[in-house]
Amino acid sequence: MAKLEAKITSRPKAGPKAAYGEGLPFTRKNYYIFAAGLAAIIIGYIALAQGSITLAPILLVLGYCVIIPIAILYRGAKDAEPQKEVSGT
Repeated sequence: MAKLEAKITSRPKAGPKAAYGEGLPFTRKNYYIFAAGLAAIIIGYIALAQGSITLAPILLVLGYCVIIPIAILYRGAKDAEPQKEVSGT
């Protein structure tokens, strides 16, 4: 009975803060990476308006498909959860 009570009381709280820790994990570095992606996209559209058929698509794909997702998914070394070692015994 005591083990059952321990399992019930040790459940994590439900909700968005419990799933992500202490709210959104964005740091200043995430916003800098996002700003770099936004700058690449803006420069890509400016190049597209000037008639560039090589630089504009490269910058737009780089901004939308590489830099912005990296900004969203990036977690610093101190924010990453340590991996637990699995022992065979």
